[in-house]
Amino acid sequence: MGKALDELRTRTDVKWTYISPAGDFQADGTRTGKYILGGEELTLNAKGESIISYADYAVAMVDEALNGSHIQQRISVVAE
Repeated sequence: MGKALDELRTRTDVKWTYISPAGDFQADGTRTGKYILGGEELTLNAKGESIISYADYAVAMVDEALNGSHIQQRISVVAE
């Protein structure tokens, strides 16, 4: 995926946003609808965790697709 991100960063003919999940990506985790957006660096929540459920990752992805707040950027997402 690193190579894919490197390729995206060279592109100016498409709008893209690369969303990285937290370190602990839980397929069966609970959907809370609450998440924290981070940047390129590891982001931790108030509990010191890097965790996100698939459901909350999907919520963050749809929110970003609708809002388009991070065009041509890599962001990360962790549970609140």
